[in-house]
Amino acid sequence: MCRPADTLPSSDGRAAIRIGLLVFDEVDLLDFGGPYEVFLTADRLLKRQRDERSLEVRAVSLDGEPVTAYGGVGLVPEGALDMDLDVLVVPGAIDIGVVLADTELIGALQRSRDAVPIVASVCTGAFLLGEAGLLEGRRWTTHFEDIDLLAGRIGTDGVTRGVQWVDSGSVVTAGGLSAGIAMALHLVERLVDRSHAVATARQIEYRWDPEAGVTS
Repeated sequence: MCRPADTLPSSDGRAAIRIGLLVFDEVDLLDFGGPYEVFLTADRLLKRQRDERSLEVRAVSLDGEPVTAYGGVGLVPEGALDMDLDVLVVPGAIDIGVVLADTELIGALQRSRDAVPIVASVCTGAFLLGEAGLLEGRRWTTHFEDIDLLAGRIGTDGVTRGVQWVDSGSVVTAGGLSAGIAMALHLVERLVDRSHAVATARQIEYRWDPEAGVTS
């Protein structure tokens, strides 16, 4: 089942917001783990406050099978990637070229364009979104060392430098590694509200600047 963008729960809604974080072989742990911890913490604080809203957070792989992250750590996802999500977060990899060769993965991301209201990337995950065509006509960012390489692949019109994230509505991209934490806090602000994002940042003891990204 697919949920069009206009069915995404509003900040004062009561429906659970479903967030999937994609994992695959050679995924970067911080790209994945930073946003994962942010969303888990944000949901825990909602429960502590007896708020009826919730963030349902789960790790997913393309086929539901375990993967091995960069460095050798094994990850066991909760299930396979489907499109019944409100938010899909796509981490990056150190050797992103290997991941880009996975045509099944790219095809799944192409399908997410019309099925998932918000698709976000961390670091070189932007290369995967670019390969799937999700960055066309949008501003975007990625790790500072890789931004020119991605611009060479998809064009320079949307390049945005010197920010932690770029929010272009249905697609949000983050800079490198720990910028995924900042971007995830920004998404908590979008999905809940700023005060909850600030509380989440405080809970994980992260110095978050709500103005460190741009919205286009």
